[in-house]
Amino acid sequence: MNAPTPFTQTDAPSGPARITGLKVFVRALRLDVEIGIYAHEHGRVQPLIIDVDLDVITTGAATGFAHIADTLNYELVVAKARAVADAGHILLVEAFAERLVQACLDDPRVTRARVRIEKPEALAPAAEAAGVEITAERA
Repeated sequence: MNAPTPFTQTDAPSGPARITGLKVFVRALRLDVEIGIYAHEHGRVQPLIIDVDLDVITTGAATGFAHIADTLNYELVVAKARAVADAGHILLVEAFAERLVQACLDDPRVTRARVRIEKPEALAPAAEAAGVEITAERA
């Protein structure tokens, strides 16, 4: 059996790679949120596990990623999620997801946003979590 040959300089693609997209994401953000439609859910917080995926138009795709201004700072995504949580009691997980998706799309560089929210205590102990996922695109 022949061993694979290493790449040589002539195997390299000619010219720099053209970046065609950037996805900024936050995984498994845990926030305690006042959420729920049932009486026993009012006046208390429950954990939510939040995933956010954003398709972003960026100057860094053309010029290189050298500065935070060349991309979308994922700390802003966390701040947007916290702002939704801090706005007061929300009845449905779907409403939380919709508010967060819209907040993410407020940034003109975001062309598509996907928010997935798990509510771990919703069906405990029968299920690990229940939740929703919403995707929105800039019109």
